[in-house]
Amino acid sequence: MTEKSIDLSVDIAGLRLSNPVIAASGTFGFGREFVDYVDLNKIGGISVKGLTLEKRQGNRPPRIAETPAGILNSVGLQNPGVRAFIENEIPFLRKYNTKIIANIAGNTIEDYCKMAELLSDADIDAIELNVSCPNVKKGCVAFGNSPAGISEITSKVKKYCKKPLIVKLTPNVTDIKEIAVAAEAAGADALSLINTILGMAIDIHRKRPILANNVGGLSGPAVKPIAVRMVYEVCSVVKIPVIGMGGISSGEDAVEFMLAGASAVMVGTANFINPAACIDVVEGIKNYLKMYNHGSVYEIIGKLQLN
Repeated sequence: MTEKSIDLSVDIAGLRLSNPVIAASGTFGFGREFVDYVDLNKIGGISVKGLTLEKRQGNRPPRIAETPAGILNSVGLQNPGVRAFIENEIPFLRKYNTKIIANIAGNTIEDYCKMAELLSDADIDAIELNVSCPNVKKGCVAFGNSPAGISEITSKVKKYCKKPLIVKLTPNVTDIKEIAVAAEAAGADALSLINTILGMAIDIHRKRPILANNVGGLSGPAVKPIAVRMVYEVCSVVKIPVIGMGGISSGEDAVEFMLAGASAVMVGTANFINPAACIDVVEGIKNYLKMYNHGSVYEIIGKLQLN
């Protein structure tokens, strides 16, 4: 099997990627932050920094804390707002042969619907719905924490969304399978998981949390076994494509997720350590396929053999 004969392309609900590796939202900015270090054409897609309807400053610092095998973050969705993204960032990203996925977040369903409407008329390829945000109208409980909550937001946003709708699931739930099933039934075209796991780090000398927000989202290698398990569980109960993420830093990591059923993967925290992490993961997947004489990534997706 030669490298040229290996087909890395995948189809995610009509979104055709040249390879199954996507830069995860919040870790790759809007792409321009990495352009001096990597060739964006070699990445299957970029899920841009989380967007809100209006400009947002985010949380006060400290907003990042290192952990033994990852990081905690409470950046708080600092971004220029969806309209500024459409005007300033899309024209830049369109210079490259990579798919543009707009990640959207809000505090009300109306915010999400308006952003989906605006972005549906913009030159992007898909919308990723971040349902880990607090719903201010329902006591600030995250939209994605219950089947009813995720069903409501997915179905309402879907009415305004003309692009493939990827719903990003939170792991901070009792049973992620029932959340995934509800999202699929409500109209999600694909699912991505996992978002960060809620955690805390404490400065024992100050006797205070390290993060100004007290708690933050844990990501990095520490969460990978949990993420792989959740991807496997979700893939066993839904028929729509699943994008896996959580601690991926190598091709071998990505292959784990794909064997568990993921059709594509997102690389997040690794980008902070190695700007070329996404491209390294692409090459690692290709090397694995070549090693086992596979001609396509579809030959490994969901091929896990249980003991």
